[in-house]
Amino acid sequence: MAKKPSAKMFKIKDYVVYPAHGVGRVTGIEVETIADIEMEVYVVDFPQDKMTLRVPTARAKSTGMRSLASVAVMEDAMETLKGKPKVKRTMWSRRAQEYEAKINSGDLIWIAEVVRDLHRNDDQPEQSYSERQLYESAIDRMAREVAAVQKIERDAAFENLTETLVAKTVAAA
Repeated sequence: MAKKPSAKMFKIKDYVVYPAHGVGRVTGIEVETIADIEMEVYVVDFPQDKMTLRVPTARAKSTGMRSLASVAVMEDAMETLKGKPKVKRTMWSRRAQEYEAKINSGDLIWIAEVVRDLHRNDDQPEQSYSERQLYESAIDRMAREVAAVQKIERDAAFENLTETLVAKTVAAA
């Protein structure tokens, strides 16, 4: 019995965002046999993490795998960065869990909120180690998506984000 080919969400060479890992590139679509069941998978390469992920094509959407952000979403994320930080007065452990969940959601706007809320300028108090780790994770995730969308290097995207954050503070002063 021949299987009919499924309509694929992504093509080879497409950049995709996988919630827990950020931006990757589809390097292949293969059929693998797992426990006597044939299944079609996207082979997604994450060179920054030296990792390859195989995602069943039928489950790609339910895992949260998505295309890169649109220009409109990217603009909204940059506007979010320019906003006033919203730091709740809850215990750090609870806030840290919320930040981690936002980063791993893969939602660019939520990641921008984490970057905005955890960003510190030179004249502000030092961040704790865990704050710094979350901030760096969020800004790196955001920079990789900005770089892929704008077709620039990750370092240039990181600079753009940093300049946006610094310009916001200068404008507020």
